[in-house]
Amino acid sequence: MSWFPTFLNPLTALIAAAIAIPSLLLLYFLKLRRREVAVSSTILWRKAIQDLQVNSPFQKLRKNLLLLLQMLLLIALLLALSRPMAKLAATAGKTSVILIDRSASMSAPDVDGGTRLDEAKRRARDLVNTMGRGSSAMVIAFDDVPQTMQPFTSDAQALRNAIDSIQPTDRKSRLQQAYQLADAQVQFLPEQNRTNKEPPDVWLYSDGRIADPENLRLTGNLKYEKLGSDDTSNIAVVAVSARRNYERPTEVQVFARLASFGPQPVEAPVQLSVAAIDPADPTNLNFQVNRVAGTSLVPDRWGTDKREQEVKARNLSPREGVEFTLELDTGAVLKIEQTNTDGDGLAADDVAYVVVPPPRNLAVLYVDGGDGNPFIERALDSLDLKDMKRLTPQQYEAQIPTEFDVIVFDRYSPTALPPAGNFVYLGGVPPNTKLTAETKEGKRVVAEGGEVLDWKRDHPILRHLVLSKLYAAEMLSLQPPLDAEVLIEGVNGPMLVLYREGRGTHLVVSFDTLQSNWPTRPSFPVFVYNAMQFLALGTDMNVRQAYDPGASPVIPAQNLQRAGESVRRVRLNGPGGSREIDVPPTGEFALPPLNQAGIYTLTPAVPQFEQIAVNLVDPSESNLLPVDTAPGGVGEAVATTSGPARTELWWWIIACVGVPLLMIEWWVYTRRVHL
Repeated sequence: MSWFPTFLNPLTALIAAAIAIPSLLLLYFLKLRRREVAVSSTILWRKAIQDLQVNSPFQKLRKNLLLLLQMLLLIALLLALSRPMAKLAATAGKTSVILIDRSASMSAPDVDGGTRLDEAKRRARDLVNTMGRGSSAMVIAFDDVPQTMQPFTSDAQALRNAIDSIQPTDRKSRLQQAYQLADAQVQFLPEQNRTNKEPPDVWLYSDGRIADPENLRLTGNLKYEKLGSDDTSNIAVVAVSARRNYERPTEVQVFARLASFGPQPVEAPVQLSVAAIDPADPTNLNFQVNRVAGTSLVPDRWGTDKREQEVKARNLSPREGVEFTLELDTGAVLKIEQTNTDGDGLAADDVAYVVVPPPRNLAVLYVDGGDGNPFIERALDSLDLKDMKRLTPQQYEAQIPTEFDVIVFDRYSPTALPPAGNFVYLGGVPPNTKLTAETKEGKRVVAEGGEVLDWKRDHPILRHLVLSKLYAAEMLSLQPPLDAEVLIEGVNGPMLVLYREGRGTHLVVSFDTLQSNWPTRPSFPVFVYNAMQFLALGTDMNVRQAYDPGASPVIPAQNLQRAGESVRRVRLNGPGGSREIDVPPTGEFALPPLNQAGIYTLTPAVPQFEQIAVNLVDPSESNLLPVDTAPGGVGEAVATTSGPARTELWWWIIACVGVPLLMIEWWVYTRRVHL
């Protein structure tokens, strides 16, 4: 807060002063106009000389109260014309709600050298310092979820402590829940034991980069304090993907897309670093630079036409990304990092991680519901499997196994499945899912088969297959849900359906292969191979899922059991530090929210969760250009620059100085007239 005013229009005031003040003085010089009169005696000379002395130019101004008042009034008007401005802190209302954005973009630097969050906390503390007697306030910090840091209280120190305790996160920013939380708590003031009948003042400290500006509702007078500078630049990794080559599992392809949110085109060098996973110590990661590439970026804030003109003029690639291909026959963690730090405003979005487990040999269980199927057994035997086991339906139902990558049910529909896994049904349907077969009087409807009507030629399971002459004698009448994927459409209904529900992936062939000509055709063993690879490796081809900041990964109970029967506590290591977490004795285990981007590890290592990648790949948070208007059009923006709110003082000068001077001048003038 600064009480010393600055002037928004000083030049105009100076020009006006240069004209008005001499003009006023000139009027006084010309005030008395003497008329020449001839006199007959010199006895009046002394009197004339005295009169001339009194009316000399400078003597006119001596002891002239009216001139002094008029001069002060003129100076006041000229001062008002220069538009003096003071930076004054906002004033808290009777009840106030303080909302502070702590999302990823608030970690960008502010004009004063700190971060936007630091500036938000400073302004909030200034607001608390203006609270009057009997006033109260509450503090809510929010990203994609709100958190009440301090309920309503009139204790200013408690409010300041709550504001200081707010820590930044790399999560997204959402306002709807924060508004709902504020609305829910402003109805009653527990400290004062009364209902709050007046709408409170709601102070929002944010850069306005909100993911949910639609449908915002709020009770109270929202005052939006904009944080950040319009000149802030940033280069970010906004998308990343990686996958093993479908035909060559040791080959990994990585693609990263970047964006620039500054005012000018920039060059963005990108390097790929690889850290091999040591099975003996999976938490030890030593990144080594493997590849370096680069891309040219045009500002995201430019319009489409201007961007296209720039791309054409500079002969740039229309793809704002880089692609790497490398050989990986072991597990590794990949780090994709843009290294242009000139004008980069946010570090969290410069890096993205991908966890690539080693290519694995599959373990397959075959459950035979008939009298044997030499075609499918031969096709499975021809694969390079780590483990191949055969069971009867009775053996399967006696102890449902969980250690296989894929389970094939041939002419058999099981009554139960493992909690997670990949399953193939030949002439059967999965239990307890939305994918069912039509029944009539308790029996499944078996329709006449027929030929293939069409199939998805570009799907990995059916790639390079010719199915036009496939024929089935009879088939189940499947009823796939809307989110299921029909891969082969027959004349009489779906013949092959891919469906995911929960943590299970189900591939359903609606007919008995022995009642068709498929096993005798070349496409059948290729189909078996494709299906095993696709189901075991998944659509991401053996690249583990990366989480958004704030996610809580759920570890299945069987993974904990594989880590050791005695695991009752794990240590979570990551960007936010290290902490120990108790593991529940039974059931799944959900990790606490991972609020910072980076690599997290668990000690002891839990299979499939040895490394957990958390990436900030969010263009909305990486765009650091602050929004001028209040999010969603709710409320008003009360400041357009960082620092305290600006207050113009011209009307204060007129009201407190000009008007009283004018009244005094009129009073003095009227008294002289009476005299």
